[in-house]
Amino acid sequence: MMRHKQLVSGAVGLALFVISPLGIADTRTVEEGKQLFEMNCMACHQADAIGKPGFAPSLTNKELLSTASDKFFMSTIRDGRIGTGMPPFAHLGKKKITSIVAYLRSHEKLKNRSSEIDKQRESFGDPRKGELWFTQICENCHGVNGEGYGAGVVGPAIGLSGFLNKVSDGFIRETIKYGRSNTRMLGFSGPGGLANLRDSEIEDVIAFLRSLKTSNRTYR
Repeated sequence: MMRHKQLVSGAVGLALFVISPLGIADTRTVEEGKQLFEMNCMACHQADAIGKPGFAPSLTNKELLSTASDKFFMSTIRDGRIGTGMPPFAHLGKKKITSIVAYLRSHEKLKNRSSEIDKQRESFGDPRKGELWFTQICENCHGVNGEGYGAGVVGPAIGLSGFLNKVSDGFIRETIKYGRSNTRMLGFSGPGGLANLRDSEIEDVIAFLRSLKTSNRTYR
């Protein structure tokens, strides 16, 4: 009987932990992250970080959580996004920012593939061709040079250094190919894609984005 109680107690103890790419985050850390999110982030990113088109992106979108690394989230929260409405929150400190990311991770529904995605090769595309594709299929949502919401469009800024400095070409490639469910960002690859871009054409778009600021390869 005592052995049974010990096993039950151990199982309950294990249930208090949530395994995440950040390591082992207990439920108190996730709850603290939720509270910090509600105090500092919810006004823009909405309840449960679902986002608001034309105002702030979803941070709990399942494809984003699958493709974005903890480093991406933490550095974005810490540094903000210059040229957008996202201010820096470095004053919160690493521990509190880690708690916010743990809260975001608690919404995961897909396997975290960020490590393998960030190891993908860099783009070999032609930025001149990429600009043509960007103008045709991306500009309406993201702005002429990817300025995002500030240009009065519905898509986030993908042409500014605050974004490009923090993402790999693999991250951009996966997003263009497969999009983000329950958002206006649909995939552009395959018969069901909005434009069914060839791989080489996707590389051209990535190269164009990188050409907007040539020193943007600092994500490693």
